[in-house]
Amino acid sequence: MKKNTITLTRKIQLLIDLPTPEERKEALGKLYQWQNRCFRAANMIVSHQYVQEMIKEFFYLSEGVKYKLADEKKDELGILQRSRINTTYRVVCDRFRGEVPLDILSSLNRTLVSSFNKNRTQYWSGERSLKNFRRDMAIPFGGECIYKIYHAPEKKAFCFNLFQVPFKTYLGKDFSDKRRLLEELSRKDRKLRTSHIKLKDGKIFWLAVFEIEKEEHPLKPEVIAEASLSLEYPIVVKTGKSRLTIGTKEEFLYRRLAIQAALKRAQIGATYSKSGKGTKRKVKAVDRLRKAEGNYVHHHIHLYSKRLIDFCIKQQAGTLLLVNQEDKIEIAKEEPFVLRNWSYYELMTKIKYKADIAGIEVIID
Repeated sequence: MKKNTITLTRKIQLLIDLPTPEERKEALGKLYQWQNRCFRAANMIVSHQYVQEMIKEFFYLSEGVKYKLADEKKDELGILQRSRINTTYRVVCDRFRGEVPLDILSSLNRTLVSSFNKNRTQYWSGERSLKNFRRDMAIPFGGECIYKIYHAPEKKAFCFNLFQVPFKTYLGKDFSDKRRLLEELSRKDRKLRTSHIKLKDGKIFWLAVFEIEKEEHPLKPEVIAEASLSLEYPIVVKTGKSRLTIGTKEEFLYRRLAIQAALKRAQIGATYSKSGKGTKRKVKAVDRLRKAEGNYVHHHIHLYSKRLIDFCIKQQAGTLLLVNQEDKIEIAKEEPFVLRNWSYYELMTKIKYKADIAGIEVIID
């Protein structure tokens, strides 16, 4: 039976809701300590999981050794003192107890063990390397760790406690559905899944993962919409006698190339710019244009994928077929210009995501 829910992630900026700068600085330091312990614990977890998975390779000097990665109390061949998922949890708990909330370690352990089990065959065959985590990784926590979220009109923000640290949201000029989702969460009409806290440049971001219901549309699985992705026309879709071209080369590619040309001129001109304090001022224009290109591509791909799904819903197409994509991927790999400017992967990701919400099955030919 298919799930009728899907997860939706929203990035929300947070501010520490404490009265004095000293208290806010102390709370921020605590968050950075948790981030460091998560980084160290994550590398320990995947290392122990890999050793457990490859332990049979350590018995090559002895024949006839029987073992099983299970609790010895539940299986006579078991070599573990507890369940496998609990082994790594106990390792990191014993190492970092008192330095980071145990709920964070529990969420981290569940996520990494699940990811490891998904890729264990590739690890064993040598086709995939173990994950290596960075020091600025996000801090995971369960949805139940958010305590007493409510809307404070005097602060114009939503407030809540996370591990006894008070936070308030900063939505700014929000034109998305963040405010609505937070209101539903405060009324307990919306469920929060395992989310993350991301620290970047002294700012705090909440990567909130909401559980939402899939949209219900009168779709017909036998009605197939055929879509083609290319650089000339970002998306061309047809079903029956209806046909729609979404975007043009002039609209998407040429504007992107113009931003890239401006970026190159800014990089050349940065050599002669006034430095001020360090290099930040010299490369200010370069950073602005890099963000401009990323925002431009993100916005247009979001718009293209939405129009594609809206077309499928209007035509009651329950199946979306992306034709000849494997061949186009191979061609793109041989052409650096196409690979750099096509943004194929991001477009595919957004199409699959929006199709999943609408209940449309995506097939790649």
